[in-house]
Amino acid sequence: MPERLWPLGTGRFERHLGLRGKAAMYQLPLSAVIFVIAATAPLVNPELLQSGLFLSGLLLHIVLFASCLLIPWERLPTGAVLVIPLVDFIAIGLCRNGAVEILPGMGALAAFPVIWLAVSGQLPVTATILSFAGPYLIVLFPHLLNSSLAGARIVETLLLPTMMLAIFLTMRILTLRVRLERRELHRKAEEVLALEAEGTERERLLAAILDTLDVGVVAVDTEGRTLLSNRQQQLFHEAADMHDDGHELRLSCSKGSTPLPPSQHPIRRAINGESFSNNLVWLGQGGSQRAVSTAAQPMTGSRGEFAGAVIVFNDVTDLVTALTVKEDFVSNVTHEFSTPLTSILGHLDLVLESPDTLTSATRESLGVARRNAERLSTLVSDLLCAVSASMNLHAKPTELSGLLTSRLRSARTHAEDAGVNLVSEFPERLWAIADPLRMGQVVDNLLSNAIKYSPDGGDVTVRARENKGSVLLEVEDRGIGMTTLETGLIYGRFFRAHSARESAIPGVGLGLAITKAIVEGHGGTIHCASSLGSGTTFTVTLPTAVSRAHSSAN
Repeated sequence: MPERLWPLGTGRFERHLGLRGKAAMYQLPLSAVIFVIAATAPLVNPELLQSGLFLSGLLLHIVLFASCLLIPWERLPTGAVLVIPLVDFIAIGLCRNGAVEILPGMGALAAFPVIWLAVSGQLPVTATILSFAGPYLIVLFPHLLNSSLAGARIVETLLLPTMMLAIFLTMRILTLRVRLERRELHRKAEEVLALEAEGTERERLLAAILDTLDVGVVAVDTEGRTLLSNRQQQLFHEAADMHDDGHELRLSCSKGSTPLPPSQHPIRRAINGESFSNNLVWLGQGGSQRAVSTAAQPMTGSRGEFAGAVIVFNDVTDLVTALTVKEDFVSNVTHEFSTPLTSILGHLDLVLESPDTLTSATRESLGVARRNAERLSTLVSDLLCAVSASMNLHAKPTELSGLLTSRLRSARTHAEDAGVNLVSEFPERLWAIADPLRMGQVVDNLLSNAIKYSPDGGDVTVRARENKGSVLLEVEDRGIGMTTLETGLIYGRFFRAHSARESAIPGVGLGLAITKAIVEGHGGTIHCASSLGSGTTFTVTLPTAVSRAHSSAN
């Protein structure tokens, strides 16, 4: 029998009963009540067992219950089992009319087949008619036999069938509601299963993608517990010693140094809500140490709250080794250049100091040789500075206005030769904590670039001012400029803009790398704003300015 005949039979037990078991289970309450009445009523009135109608109804109930168990309902047409509740009306009528004087309320037992018809969902119109007609015939039958159907009795006989019809309609509505809810639950269950399958597929896809990456990826919650990690990250853990907490790698801030403080560990910093990139640390210890570049990005929840972080570990040992070899090579070569250049410059100075023995043409040639030797010496110094692992800074209270005036005076000849007009916009006195020699180098580099990259002349403006405890230094030109992409690359060693290469402007691309290192060594920043064909502005910010009281005291 179809499941829709049993809308309330959703339990695991009922699903294993089979159709005959279910039919017997639905018939059992009525049969049990009838048998209890048959067993107890004679004790009150023995004449009940002498009623042919009652005994016939009792026998019919026994036959109906046995039929539920013995007839193979699975082989019969759909709805055939509904014969049972229909015949129940006859059996209840026989029992009721056979004991109407003793048990007049037995007609209420018609509620059992009425409920069965309501919950079956079969033949709804016919079931509705039968739920009224069956009980009505039960109470009407004795009046028809006695021909005593008066108007008052007709109204009295309508009470029970009307109640049964109300029960039928109520159960029918409840059954339909249950069916609709079951369908909705089934639909939602299918949606949940589909979402689970989709989520599982996405997890497999994500795991496959992450495991193909050659970088370690780990996601942690706000407490630092690992939510996700890929194969490469697990290899990092296997290659390094672990802390007692089991998830933090043993890291060092540089090769061969002591372990990184816990507060500086990339995962700990990410848990604290920090976002960073290109943070170089060393993994492991001894000769097997690996250089790892780390980056972190916070995760947010559905309401925008901090929900953890994703940390990426990228093994850059080969790159760091290659850069070290490159820097060692450049350092060794420049050191080898430095000694003969010093000797060349010294001997050229000695020769040039002997005016009586030189002709004007020879002196001019020697002057050209000396200028080029000085240029080569400056290039060697820049190379040495660029590859130096550390930069010696001797910061002290420095009067920047005087330093800027001095550097502008030195650059004026170069500017005049290039047709450039130098403009100064800074106060008479401006103090900052800085290394005068290194800051002079910064100003020289910026001025030299501004003049060099202004082939058509124009103004080069140098500005300086104090701003909320910091000193701002700007060098602005109206030269050839750069693209936005190039402004992010100019601080790399040996980088030169495309426009500079096309214009055949000399240079090796080390000046700005050195300038940036000096500025950052002071704890400051340097920013470039440029537009191709419109010029460039470099802004240097030194974070610590001397108070006005100190400057006035000097």
